[in-house]
This record gives sequence, structure tokens and C-alpha cells, in this order.
Amino acid sequence: SVSVHTPRYRKLCQLLTEARLNRKLSQAALAAKIKRPQTFVSKYERGERRLDIVEFLDVSEILKIDPHDILKQVQ
Repeated sequence: SVSVHTPRYRKLCQLLTEARLNRKLSQAALAAKIKRPQTFVSKYERGERRLDIVEFLDVSEILKIDPHDILKQVQ
């Protein structure tokens, strides 16, 4: 299996965390908007779980960020 702790995945987690903070949303507030528990946000931000592509798109939509821009920065 692929580690969630690759440099690119850590970068993705960092970018999503920064985007959430820029929107002034708590983990709990973001989680409520995507209908997931707060621990879901906490775990992906810390790199303890991977987001699948649909989850990534859902988070991007709530955070009002362009998923293409995020992926370019991770690439």
C-alpha cells in the first residue's frame, strides 16, 4: 500500500488546511457542511487518512477553492 505520508500528500493536507483556515471555518463547521464527523476532517488534515477524489471535490467545493489549482500545486 502507498503511504499517506508522501511529500505530495503532506502538501495536499497543508493546502486544504490553509484553505479551511482562510475561510475561517473550524474543522467541525467544515465537517457539518460535508455531512461528516469532525474527526474526518482532523484525520485527513493530519494525514491519518486519505481523501478519495469525490471527497476531495466535496471539500474543495465547500472551501471555494479550485481543485485544479490545488492539484497543480501538489504536482
